[in-house]
Parts: sequence; structure tokens; C-alpha cells
Amino acid sequence: ETEPLTSKKDVSDCNEEDCKENGLLVRNPKSALRLVEDGNKVHPSQGDKGEAAQISNGYSGVQSSVPCNGMGEVEDAQCTGPAATTTTTTTTSTTCGAEGQQQLMELEDRETWSKKIDFLLSVIGYAVDLGNVWRFPYICYQNGGGAFLIPYTIMAIFGGIPLFYMELALGQYHRNGCISIWRKICPIFKGIGFAICIIDLYVASYYNTIMAWAFYYLVSSFTAELPWTSCTNAWNTGNCTNYFSKDNVSWSLHSISPAEEFYTRQVLQVHRSNGLDDLGGISWQLTLCLLLIFTIVYFSIWKGVKTSGKVVWVTATFPYIILFILLVRGATLPGAWRGVLYYLKPDWQKLLATEVWVDAAAQIFFSLGPGFGVLLAYASYNKFHNNCYQDALVTSFVNCLTSFVSGFVIFTVLGYMAEMRNEDVSEVAKDTGPSLLFITYAEAIANMPASTFFAIIFFLMLLTLGLDSTFAGLEGVITGVLDEFPHVWSKRRELFVLGLIVVCFLGSLATLTFGGAYVVKLFEEYATGPAVLTVVFLEAVAVAWFYGITQFCNDVKEMLGFAPGWYWRVCWAAISPIFLLFVTCSFLSNPPELRLFDYDYPYWTTVVGYCIGTSSIICIPIYMVYRLIITPGTLKERILKSITPETATEIPFGDIRMNAV
Repeated sequence: ETEPLTSKKDVSDCNEEDCKENGLLVRNPKSALRLVEDGNKVHPSQGDKGEAAQISNGYSGVQSSVPCNGMGEVEDAQCTGPAATTTTTTTTSTTCGAEGQQQLMELEDRETWSKKIDFLLSVIGYAVDLGNVWRFPYICYQNGGGAFLIPYTIMAIFGGIPLFYMELALGQYHRNGCISIWRKICPIFKGIGFAICIIDLYVASYYNTIMAWAFYYLVSSFTAELPWTSCTNAWNTGNCTNYFSKDNVSWSLHSISPAEEFYTRQVLQVHRSNGLDDLGGISWQLTLCLLLIFTIVYFSIWKGVKTSGKVVWVTATFPYIILFILLVRGATLPGAWRGVLYYLKPDWQKLLATEVWVDAAAQIFFSLGPGFGVLLAYASYNKFHNNCYQDALVTSFVNCLTSFVSGFVIFTVLGYMAEMRNEDVSEVAKDTGPSLLFITYAEAIANMPASTFFAIIFFLMLLTLGLDSTFAGLEGVITGVLDEFPHVWSKRRELFVLGLIVVCFLGSLATLTFGGAYVVKLFEEYATGPAVLTVVFLEAVAVAWFYGITQFCNDVKEMLGFAPGWYWRVCWAAISPIFLLFVTCSFLSNPPELRLFDYDYPYWTTVVGYCIGTSSIICIPIYMVYRLIITPGTLKERILKSITPETATEIPFGDIRMNAV
């Protein structure tokens, strides 16, 4: 059912209630201007943007430069092209009131990436972080070596990459952060956005402390002899044993390497804390390191993606240069082959264990990083027709390849350590997490030729790996809040970013104490793991089953010119949610038993950990209840209104803007 472009309709459907509820009046079947295209082809290719000849009848054209007079009338709107060549007076979906004009202004003024490569480097820098260097190699050899690559690849194909692609597409189409985007998808799930912001703040409170440790190591590396090579320092104990020395030494059960004592007694100073119930004082050295890191972060992101997009040219590319140098150096060390063999030797029996598949799913999920609001934020600054499908595949492949190559960088050095100690690689590779980098790898570097040079570039690599991930995590919060409260913060971004940095710094003080390493471990295991899994599970359900998989695929077609195939539809609707539910249930059924150094976490810390994790996701049910209470009507009407998109998405179409319903 179509109408000629030159037809006129009376303005009768723009009522005050609609203006008040929606801000934007979207297509009304009785009065909206419709332009129809055979075959439902909506958008031309990028090269044909100027020839806006036909528009799907699912949209109503809005002349973006025409003012709203408050009555829903648009005067003297011009349409050009084959369908119409005359100036007419038409009725369209117009902006009503100040709120609608504000939304239109924000869309037109929204910042975009200076270059496509800025976006790609930012996403790669976010996805490739410290976990790629220490977590993947450890999990790989622990779960069957080369055999682990099979469940890892399967989980990436059917779980991680589809979720990664989904978030990029959502952010690019709706052009909003993690909070306000839910008005356009399913308003009752808006609590997901608030939960994401809280999770990001938790991550910022401990993740940057690990970078402060790396910065301390970097500063300490500017010496002729690295301080963790000898047992003659003030922090060393009688148990310190340097088996790399030329003297014959005997290694006993109580022996401690100088690298371990430097890490635990000089950097962390955990010997001055009795555990989580007695954290001790604050380390002023680490506090200064963290303050400098947050200063760098602030001046990198305070102006938006146009500045951070330039910084990542260094922070995202530098680690690959260093990884290549360390890989070549490691491959030339004696015993390197032993480490590689231990890393990749397959243990096929491991594939029968459920834990291996859980670890594979968790690793690919936390490596790609959906659920932190970052992909939504970064993609929202893309141009509308950017090929986010290609971006998702490229960045996912680069991330997984980086994890795999990092394993060679780590295990060639572990093989060298085993050769020097005359031990098996499994004995050398006992350290996990940050200890693998700050003890084992640091010790290996210290006993290489040109150790000072390799130490400097290694810890500089760790810093750059962490910095762009911090940029991304905070940008997820910044974009979410600024898009949700534009009337308050849109012109005060620098001030808001400063306040956010101060909050993150103050939140990190507990991790800067002498027992701060125990706090970092607790937050790492409980504050993010189950909470993020729950958030992304609900996000996938909301998009696939409430917003509708068909509608979402149509949105993707609007941007890219082609609709996702059945593989993506099945993954989004069923496989990916099951994947997330599987990992979440496995975690909850077997909570990790925490132990760090010689400290066993007491039972009450598990309760505290779950309380920290719950404190973020509790926002979701709270907002659902709040939404149903403030929505007028019967319970059924409230539910229907709460799961129906309340705000139109503005679609750029040449010189015309359309409201997608």
C-alpha cells in the first residue's frame, strides 16, 4: 500500500502524549510519508548514498534540517530523485519538543573515528591485553597442550565471535552507549547498562594496579644489574638461593629465588600483611606508579575517540614489535624446544574432562571481551555503513593468534629455565597469573645476555598492553553515561572523565596496600567473572528473543547491505546463550578455591566475593521492578510497554534521516 510522494495529509496524529513519552514521533500508518522500494531493499551501497531514490516502507523520511514547530508539521520539505521532483508540503515523522530536537542534534554532532584503522587498533588493543600473555599459555598447557586448541576453536566459532559481532552491530546501528541503547532495544533490560558500568569500575580498581607493578619493574630495570638477580639486597632473606650463580648451590624445599623475593617482599611487600583481615599500610611507591598511569590514561581519553584513536597507534602496535623480538630471542635460547614441546604436546584424554571445555569457553569469552560495554561504545562512533562484520572477523582472528603466539614467547623461555635448572618444564611452570610474568619470566630475562634491554622492553610491552585495555574499559563507562545524561555531561566531558579517574584511583587504594595482591586476586575471580557472564547472557536473550532476531538481522542489512545467514541467527538465538549459561553454571557449581603464595583465603572471602559480584547484576532486577512500577496501565500493558522499544533509531540516508521502528 503506497502513496504518491506528492500527496498531502492532514496533521492529526502528533499528540501531546506521544511527544511526552517518546520525544520523537515515529512512523504513523495514517499520516506518515512512505517511500517504497520493490524487494525491500533499503539502503544503497556507500557509493550510492547520494541517490536516495527509494526507501523501505518500514521507515518514514525525516528532513533533518527542517524545524519542528511543536505541532508535528513540516513545511516546504523537498524530496529529490526519480520518485519526486517537486516541492511539496508533507507530513512526516518529526521531532516534537526540546527532547526530540536534542536527540537529533546529538546524532548530527556525534563524534566519529578519524580513520577506520583507529577503530580497528582500538578494538584490537582492547581485546589483546595482559591475559593473552599469561592466562592463555597457562590454560593451554594445563588443559592438554595442543589438544586444547580444539575446544578453544569450537568455543570461539560458536560462542565468542558471534557475541563479539553482535555487540559491534548493535553499537554501530543504534549509536548509543551501554545504558541508553536499551531504550531502542528493550527498555526493561536497561539495568544491564548500569551493571556494565559498575563492573567496569571494579575492573579499573584492580587491573591498573597490575600495571603499577609492571611500571615499578620498568623503573627498576634501568640499572646495569637487575635487582632481582642477586640475594644481597636489603629485602632478601636467608632462604634466598640464586641457582644461576657460578657457585655451587643446593636447592632445598625452603629455597626462594631472588626474583620471587623481589616480587613478594620489595614490590608487593606481602610479608607486612597477615591477609585480607589485616591488609597493612599503603605502599607509597605503588601509589606513585598508579597515579602516573592514571595521569597518562586521563590525557589519552579526555577529548574522546579522536585522541585515544591516535594513542592506540603506539599502545596497540608496540606490543607486537616486542613480542616478535622476544620470540626470536626465546627461540635462540638453549632448551627452548623443551618448552615448545611441553606447550603443544597434545593430551587427548583431557578432551573428555568437562573442565577443559569450561576453561576454553571462559578463555575465549574473556579474551574477546563482550559484556563490558566497550564494543558498544567503540562501534557507536563508526560510520553507519562501516563493515562491522569484517571488523569482527579480523579483530577476533588477530586476538586469538596473539594468544597462540604469546604461548611460544612464554614457553621458549620456560624451556630455557628448565634447561638451566636441570628440571622438568612442569616444575618451572608452576607459577600462574601475574606471577608467571613477574617471577618466572623476569628471572629468565635477568639471566640472559643484554638482560637490561630485554627487561625494559618486556615491561614496557606489559604497560602498553594494559593501557589500551584501560582506555577501552573507561570509554565504555564514559560513553554510556554521556549518552544517557547528555543535558548534563555532553559539554563537560573533560570534567566527567577527571571525576571518573579520581573515583577509580580512590577505589584502587585497597589494592595498593601491603596485602593488595590478595584483594586483586579476589576481585579478579569474583567481581567480573560470573557477573559479566550473566550480563552477556541476558543481553543475548534480550536481543534475540525480545527485540527479535529477525529485526536485528534487518538492522544489520540496513548497514551492510546483506543479512546475516542462518549460522549467525542460530548462534545468536540458541548456541551463544547456551554457551554462556554453560560457563556460568559451571563457575557457580565449582567456585574457585583461592590461594596466593602461602595464603589460603578463608571461607568468608567466598561470601564477600559473591556479594561483590552480585552488587553489579542486582541493578538488572531492580530496574525491571522500577520500570514496571512507573509504567501506567494494567500489568499486561506495563509488560508490553516495557519490552517495546520506546525511542526510534535515526538512520542516516544521504541528506534525509529516517526513524527506524
